[in-house]
Parts: sequence; C-alpha cells; structure tokens
Amino acid sequence: MYPKISFEEASAWAEGILSQMTLDEKCDYVGGEDIFYTKAIERLGIKRVMMSDATAGIHLRDRFHEFTYQNPIEKSTAFPCPLQLSATWNPELSQEFAKSVAEQALAAGIGVLLGPGFNIYRHSQCGRNFEYFGEDPFLTSRMIERYIKGAQDTGVVATIKHFVANNTDYFRRKSNSVVDERALNEIYLPAFKAGVEAGVLAAMTSYNLVNGEWAGQSEQVIKGLLRGHLGFKWLVMTDWWSVFDGAKVAKSGQDLEMPACLATVGLADKVRSGEVDEADVNRMVKSILTTLKAMDLFDLEPRQDLVANFPKHEEVALQTAREGTVLLKNDRGILPLVGEQEILLIGDFITNKAHGGGSARVDGYDTVHLLDALVEEFGDRVIYEKAPTWERIAAAERLILSVGTMDSEGWDRPFELGEGDERFARKVMSLNPNVVVLVQSGSGIRMTDWNERAAAIVYCWYNGQNGHTAVAEILSGKTNPSGKLPMTIEREFADSVDPDYVPQGEHLYSSWNDQWETAREVYDIEYEEGVFVGYRWYDSKGIEPLYPFGHGLSYTKFEYSNLQVSKQSFAEDEEVEVSVTVRNAGEVAGSEIVQLYVRDVESSLPRPIKELKGFRKLQLAPGESQAVTFVLRKADFSFWSPEAEDWVAEAGGFELLLGASSRDLRLSARVALVG
Repeated sequence: MYPKISFEEASAWAEGILSQMTLDEKCDYVGGEDIFYTKAIERLGIKRVMMSDATAGIHLRDRFHEFTYQNPIEKSTAFPCPLQLSATWNPELSQEFAKSVAEQALAAGIGVLLGPGFNIYRHSQCGRNFEYFGEDPFLTSRMIERYIKGAQDTGVVATIKHFVANNTDYFRRKSNSVVDERALNEIYLPAFKAGVEAGVLAAMTSYNLVNGEWAGQSEQVIKGLLRGHLGFKWLVMTDWWSVFDGAKVAKSGQDLEMPACLATVGLADKVRSGEVDEADVNRMVKSILTTLKAMDLFDLEPRQDLVANFPKHEEVALQTAREGTVLLKNDRGILPLVGEQEILLIGDFITNKAHGGGSARVDGYDTVHLLDALVEEFGDRVIYEKAPTWERIAAAERLILSVGTMDSEGWDRPFELGEGDERFARKVMSLNPNVVVLVQSGSGIRMTDWNERAAAIVYCWYNGQNGHTAVAEILSGKTNPSGKLPMTIEREFADSVDPDYVPQGEHLYSSWNDQWETAREVYDIEYEEGVFVGYRWYDSKGIEPLYPFGHGLSYTKFEYSNLQVSKQSFAEDEEVEVSVTVRNAGEVAGSEIVQLYVRDVESSLPRPIKELKGFRKLQLAPGESQAVTFVLRKADFSFWSPEAEDWVAEAGGFELLLGASSRDLRLSARVALVG
C-alpha cells in the first residue's frame, strides 16, 4: 500500500534533513540534474532519484546509461497510447496497464513516473491528444483514479500532468489559456481532483500561461487551484524548461524546477537580498524530501526480478489494443473478413509503425507490423502491393487501406490528412466498394469526403508493439470489437469549439523549433465555449458529428430494457439507483459499454444538454442478459456556480438517459430533486 511512510512521518524526517542544510544547499536542491534526476545531497547521505517519461511505457534514453550508477533495463514494452486505453472504457484495465508500466520502471530503478497525462481533448489538432484520455471529465476521472492506484501500489510515484488547461501544442510556451472558473471546475479540474483523491504523490505544471501567468510559476494555479482548491500536499514539479522567474517560482507553491536550476539559478542571492523568503525555499525542499521519502525512493535499487513479468505486460498491452480498437462503421456486414476472398493490402504504416512522438515515444521490441499480423491471421489470402495499379485496386475482392498520422508533442497537426493521402483515399474508394479503412492516429482525423464510400472503418490508434495482432483478430472475427470513442470526431474542423485558435495570418508547423517559439509573442486562447466541450458543444449547437462520443460497433446486437429508478423524487442527501437490463441479441459473445447521461431540464445557468455520469462494460454470451445498476448522488446533478463559488444542485426535473453512445440513447426516465 502507498505511501510506504505516512505524510506526517516523512515530513518530520524531511524537517530533520532540512535543519542540517545550508542555504546554498537548499537553493541548489530545488532543481534537477542530468535531465531526469533529483539531486543528491552526499554530505547528508541523500541519493538522487531517477524519473522517466511513462505515457505508453518507459521511454528509454541513452542518458540513462550515460549518467546512472544503476543498471537500467535494455528494453521496455510499447503499450497502446492512453487515448486507446480510454477507448476501452475499462477502469480495471487502466489499473493493470499502470501496474505494468510501473513494474518496468522499478525494474530499471526508476522511482518517479512522469505520467499519467490527461489534459482534456478540446480540439482534434492538439499534438498531444494521444497522450491523454479524451474529452469527457467523468470518463477521464474514472480511468485516472484506477491508473494512480495501479502505478503507486507497486511503489513508484505517479505524476498527474499537465496542470492546467494545456490543450494545444502550438507554440505551447507562448499560449495563454484564458479560461473561467466554471469551465475549470466542470471540465479541466475534475480528473486532477480524482487523481488527488486517489492519493497521487506528484503533479507537474504545464508549459502554457493560465489567465496571464505561466502555470509553473503562478500562485493562482499552484497555491490557489492545486494546493488550495484541490488540497494537494505532495510534490509539484515544473515541466521541462517551462519557467522563467525564479522568485515567482519560489513564491508560487512550486517545489522542483526541472531539468535543472535555470529560472532558480541564483536563488540564494535572492534570499539574501530579501527578494525571496527563505521559508519558501524551505517549503520547496521539504516537499521534495517528504514525497521521495514517503515512497522510500532514496534507497531504490533496480528490481531485475520484475523483468520476468514482461510477458504479462505484453499481454496487458495486447488486451488494451483488443478492447480499445473501435469499429466505427461496418456496412453490409463486410467485417469480419470470413471466406476465401483475396485481401489486397495498401496504404501507409504497413511495414512500419505509426506512433506518437516526443517524450511519449516508446520503441518497444518484437514489434508486430500490420503486414505480419494480417499474414499470420489470414495466410496467403493477404497480398501486399506497395504501388498497385488503379485496375488492380478496382478488381480486388476485399481491400484494406491503411491511413494515419504521426502526432507529436511540440506542435499541432492538421485535422485533414496530407493532400496526397486524402486524394489517394478518395480515389481508392471511388473504384472499389469493398474497402476496409484502418486509421492509425492519435486523434480524430477528417474522413468526411470518403466516409460514406468506405465499407468499414476501424480506428486502430497508436496501438503499441503488438496491437496489430488485435487488429488482425478483429478483422477475422476472432475478437469481437468493443471499443468506444472517448472523443467526438467532427465532420469539419470548422465545426469544433475553437477552429480559429491559430493566430490570424499564421499557420501550423511540424518540427521542433525553439527559436520560433522564443521569438514570438504570447498569444491568447479564449475558452469562450466555457463548459461546452466535446459532445456538450455539438449537442448545444445542433451540429451532427461524423462519429459521436461513446460510439463503437460490435459484431453482435445489444438490446436495452427494464429501466428502473429507485425513486421519482429525492432530496440532496439521498441517492438515486438506476438499473437497466442489457441483452446480447446476437449470435456471438461480445462486450457492451452502457452509458448513463443526466440532463438538467431547467437551470439558472446554461448547462449541457446531457453529461456522462455513469458507464459499465458488460461481457455477454449470445442470448445472455445482465442487469446493471448505477448510483447517482448530489454531485451528479450539480454544476459549478461562480456566484456561490461552490457546486450547486438546483431543485427541479432531471432526465436520465441510457444507451450505447451519446447519440444512441435507448431509454429514459424523469426524476425530480426536491428542495
């Protein structure tokens, strides 16, 4: 159980160490070293602690070998990206996923995981969407609280990031998120609150400014929101190279500047001159020491015995891909690909892997490429041609077209595919009515011009080193798809909440360019949509998305019936139980994700038409029925009131909506909250 040592005991120990440190030692300790380490205090027997990026597995780096006194692992499993993990809608799997990543960290002697990240998917062009958990705060919160448990129960420190409102990577250090209190509380803070309540021991601030100040040196963000409003008491660190004013850093509630004392260089002189209070430095040092001591990380040695668990981790990665692959479309039941027809395979990412870039990149090992997986599953039915003629494409009995993107932190990418890829996809589908499209991407892409002509579309995401095995199983019918979208895919980017966020006269770019970023001015991103993000936006504006939040098909059919509500009216302190029966009405076993949304019929403030407040994944054999019960409490009917500065549940009517997606609602009931 974590932490190994209580906050009080660890804090008292840290106080003892702090009392022996000189001012210069203390000011030196608030910055990291060698990019991924906290500093050692050799005079006092304090060893340094290693950190690692851990979005989709441990990102191994040459510097681990260069700087470490330990013997790191030589390989790490490439797991599916977190957005695909969220597409499983399976919190229990999220816990196993995190446990697997954490065990690989421990095998290398890594004590701090720089993850999970879970900034809200505000728009489809954000370069880091693949690292996060989608557009809905409720779904994200349920996945994150189990992720924290899975990671920290192993004995490592998990880090919730990036705090807060970091929803674009377009010149990310110069973007100023102008966001109001209500949107923060209803959309951007709930998952962080869930992480704090789950006991997470570290938090990382973001690159962007929030309402005019860089998050990593903002008193409003750290002391106000993170420590005050959410009650977080453990280690807070900066993102790498993200702060600029050492005095502000010390006063903000920040603890650790990474990767080194850059903004905080000369901090001791600022203390001596009176610009910074020594008490602020003491707080920073004490917080770092307390957190690392609580997990007993100063004496951490590589757990080479955990390398024996790598095969289990590979199975977790494969299961994540199985459950997180989303079947968007399946006209005429073209899938699964049964029979003896030839399958022509064309497109991108067939003998190479699509993956996310930047700190989240994990190379993996024993990588299964798409071609290898399909040949393994279908044998000589699969024919791969790198440059087939149009006549060959038109004549193919079954055709698989692979398309995708390579997203990365550091920049945003267009919603549209590249011009050549888009033109090719449209041409292929104009020639052949039997095209199965495999999308490998870390976010939504524009499919509007060829969606109707595709016979089937499978969203494969960045699915890790063995995820294409899952894709092949789904195409053959060995695995019944059960993933559901954790975000909305729009028809046009112009339909989304903030299509003009790139400043007028500027354009997207696709490379690391710190000089460009340094030279440009801060620009504002106005969160004018407020709480209307994702499906909340499309519902409120009456915009039909291409594929809605929560959508995902199966090879079987599910029927919903027998909706029951425990009471028609209830008081604030009472619970409402909602039950529904789901039946597998098809001929194959499958899993259904039952989704419960709540609608406030009349409110004093504008509210979304519906909000997700419950979900459950059911595994059902053919003909099997299962009842599922949700429990709703005051919080599930509440909104954030800026006037009251608190959550408010207003008396009146509410509609309970149950179904298979945000746009496929099968049953409803009315209840009333009485004053």
